[in-house]
Amino acid sequence: MSGYTPITFTNSAPLVGVIGGSGLYKLDNLTIEQTIDIDTPWGKPSSHITIASLVTPNGPVSVAFISRHGSTHSIPPSSVPARANIAALKHIGVKAIVAFSAVGSLREEVRPGDLVVPDQIIDRTKGIRPSTYFDGSMVGHAMFGEPFDVQLSKFILPHIQSAIDSFDNHINPSDKPLLHNDKTLIVMEGPQFSTRAESNMYRGFGGDIINMSSIPEAKLAREAELSYALVCTSTDYDAWRIGEAPVTVEEVMKTLHTNAALAKHITASILGAVHEAVAGGKAFTSAAGGMKFSLVTGQEHTSDEEKYKLRFILPEYFTTEKPTAK
Repeated sequence: MSGYTPITFTNSAPLVGVIGGSGLYKLDNLTIEQTIDIDTPWGKPSSHITIASLVTPNGPVSVAFISRHGSTHSIPPSSVPARANIAALKHIGVKAIVAFSAVGSLREEVRPGDLVVPDQIIDRTKGIRPSTYFDGSMVGHAMFGEPFDVQLSKFILPHIQSAIDSFDNHINPSDKPLLHNDKTLIVMEGPQFSTRAESNMYRGFGGDIINMSSIPEAKLAREAELSYALVCTSTDYDAWRIGEAPVTVEEVMKTLHTNAALAKHITASILGAVHEAVAGGKAFTSAAGGMKFSLVTGQEHTSDEEKYKLRFILPEYFTTEKPTAK
């Protein structure tokens, strides 16, 4: 066989992918079409890819879903197979990813239960997570000044707000969750939460929210030329508030369970619009072609095995056939 085996879909191929974080392990409010067990050159994803059907005014569309921590939340932050997750979504034809994550709040105005679409990241992981597809002889330097797709992030904001407004089961209808944007996300290694001193240091850095999962996910999406945006649910005030007990897992999970139905409602509400925009070919175009001038090494200096591996995510640039076994 000269190339990778194509994926067969029950209906249409998905253009939009969802990565679910803590509290969002499945899309059981959508119609499941099929599940795909896929292998990538970087291993298996953290869960099977679920292909779900979403009803839209223009007819049903397919979306792809991966649970970041596994369907039973059995994968800690530092062990998430992010390269496999992103590679699998790109390989099956996804062009835009809307990821979801629980975050701690570093600002008084971002309350537990509020939603945030950040626009910047400060990477405070410790270099133990594989964070690039270019760790061999092919050197690539992806631009990352805007770590989230600006077009996609701006596009989903009004749709998220509409979803919040249309949700029927708010805990307190007179005090609905607020939607924040233009915020900076700190990504820490974990799995422990921050000390109070660290939490205040992150505030001094300019951080507004904090999680353990969006790096290297966002970096890998950029290398794979995928539009990527993040929707965050604030679960707690982290550890910076003087006079209050630091965050506990019990507090985090309570907020996540409370907001689970809202998160699924938001997912179902915004993905149809994202699909239509991607299908129209006029939105979220900045990701495509982003690596064209970021590949430094000449392909003549890279092995066929490595080029074939990279073909899995970037067939536009790597066309090497499968090397024959020696």
